Amino acid sequence: MKVIEKNIARKLRQEGLSLNEIREKTGFTKSSISLWVRNIELSKKQKNKLSQKGLKKEIIEKRRITRLINENNRRQVIVDKAAKDIKNISKKELWLIGIALYWGEGTKTLRSGVQFSNSDPNMVKVIMEFFKINCEVPIEKFRGHIHLHPHLNEKKAKKYWHIISGIPLNQFYKTTKQQSRASKGKKDSLPFGTININIGSTELFLKIKGWTGGIYQNIVKKSI
Repeated sequence: MKVIEKNIARKLRQEGLSLNEIREKTGFTKSSISLWVRNIELSKKQKNKLSQKGLKKEIIEKRRITRLINENNRRQVIVDKAAKDIKNISKKELWLIGIALYWGEGTKTLRSGVQFSNSDPNMVKVIMEFFKINCEVPIEKFRGHIHLHPHLNEKKAKKYWHIISGIPLNQFYKTTKQQSRASKGKKDSLPFGTININIGSTELFLKIKGWTGGIYQNIVKKSI
């Protein structure tokens, strides 16, 4: 029995504090506090005071939620308005977008070949359009490789990325599973892991390298 802790909790309860307030002040578990103070009868005045505190907290929380909703709505208006600026993307524009995406997220060494890794399903869909439309890569040339934390469901992840990328399930390599210390014991923000899109083409890799170089030459070099 934690006698000292119990006496502290009882003293605070007798002063009219709620179980949550005692927990916040002491760090004791709420279940222990509840057990220690269960036979303490609060006065009518103390009960009314706690009731008012609860009501005040409820009002504050409602106001906070309302503010968040209003702020999110305001932000969404900006997002929706900006989205309307993008209309009728041409094949050439998709080509430039795809080059830029690969420049940022693709591998840069010839030994690795054409590889694009990401966990954003929307970005994966766009880069796949670039590969298929601008690079004219047939679907049978694609390979998928998933990187996943060991505690996640491999079957669900593979099905998910198959739907997102359009790569047939039989064209996926064996999933790589590795534990991240940073995410261990925490809610995982990437339940389907990351997909690595592979295309075994040296020629395409060299083309993309040339395209990114051409963008640099025409934008950065001309401004120097």
